[in-house]
Amino acid sequence: MERAMNRRTFLAASAACLAWPRVARPAANRERPNILFLLIDDQRNDTLGCAGHPIIQTPAIDELAARGVRFTNAFVTTSICAASRASIFTGLYERTHGYTFGTPPIRAAHAEASYPAQLRQAGYRTGFIGKFGVQVEGDSRAAMFDYFKPVDRNPYFKEQPDGSRRHETELAADRAAEFLADTKEGEPFCLSISFNAVHAEDGDKENPFPWPRAVDGLYDDVEIPAPRLSDPAIFESQPEFLKTSLNRKRYFWRWDTPEKYQRNMRAYYRMISGVDGAIGRIRAELARLDLDRNTIIIYLADNGYYMGDRGFAGKWSHYEQSLRVPLIVYDPRLPKARRGTTREEMALNIDVAATILELAGLTPPPGYQGRSLVPLLSSHKKRDWRKDFFCEHLMEHPDIPKWEGVRGERYVYASYFEQRPPYEFLHDLQADPDELTNLADSEKYQTILAGMRERCAALRRAYEASR
Repeated sequence: MERAMNRRTFLAASAACLAWPRVARPAANRERPNILFLLIDDQRNDTLGCAGHPIIQTPAIDELAARGVRFTNAFVTTSICAASRASIFTGLYERTHGYTFGTPPIRAAHAEASYPAQLRQAGYRTGFIGKFGVQVEGDSRAAMFDYFKPVDRNPYFKEQPDGSRRHETELAADRAAEFLADTKEGEPFCLSISFNAVHAEDGDKENPFPWPRAVDGLYDDVEIPAPRLSDPAIFESQPEFLKTSLNRKRYFWRWDTPEKYQRNMRAYYRMISGVDGAIGRIRAELARLDLDRNTIIIYLADNGYYMGDRGFAGKWSHYEQSLRVPLIVYDPRLPKARRGTTREEMALNIDVAATILELAGLTPPPGYQGRSLVPLLSSHKKRDWRKDFFCEHLMEHPDIPKWEGVRGERYVYASYFEQRPPYEFLHDLQADPDELTNLADSEKYQTILAGMRERCAALRRAYEASR
């Protein structure tokens, strides 16, 4: 058996990536900031070292947080990759852009208002690498990207012309280096890298989380604690339509025995560390080309992830494990006092497009439904910010119940509206942060339930009217 990689070895290897010699870069290229947007698949908010995870090793991402701003209350508005990625590009709710699996492509008007299309029109060189995850109407993609290099799963390891096999995560870093090498003086860039990792290879029940070889042995000597919300009573408290949903079916693919749980959790953690290593490589290339001092880096996940909590796998539903994601913004132009800070205000995936455009000095299109996070980056003062947000899941799938709801600062409301009758949840996060108790039938909470129901309906109508 290969000897397990220890933490010191992993950290030293990651640090070495950032020590490459610089290539001189003319100062003129620093007038407008470059933007590197990093999107990871299926990662919830607490699975990073900088978020306090006791096991996962993510030194490159942790350094971004140590020198940037980490949002501790970041969420997606729809917890599935297709709809979430459409929301990230367009700054719109699923109810407005209308895109998820099985729907027509994103309309041209929405695609051409997307952040890459807006940046390209403003003179940025735009690139995309990895999992595109959406379809766009007509030739809209040409308006979005100068450089488009998708890298898909199935399988994660790709055979190369020389007969070797490289992991998708490593190929993403290779192509990033290729893009950066072509950077021209005076031409700012926005490069979006969307990792397929750490999405499971769903067709492989034996090895659903294939990791890059660079992290072979990592976590072999670690016993992974059981999920915090693994009490069988928590699963049994769910309504029948969730107990028989895809969340439960995939639980038996990955987490249902102690042996399977340990094997797959170690593999999942290795995939996260593999992405971290690729990010370290990309950052080293930015430094080598003398582009790092004017490149803003944003790190986000497209949705959360159940890792056995509540007896579930996957995402798709209204609980925190499904909706909450990591979000870090590193801007080298920030004053030292703002580095290594956190913000507690609610940040959403639909905020990314407006944030990127404002960071680039552009005005976001008036139709965007997200809001720029720049005011939260530039000041430590608490802002009058959003108090709640609309969330939903509208994909047609027999094993994924549709729902819509509102996640507020204290209360969470969800209506699984295709159940007969509709099934409602109401959680009080102050009294019950783990959302273990459904208060929808409690007499004491009927006024709050009615208010949340009305708020949900009003938001739904507003976003439908914007289609």
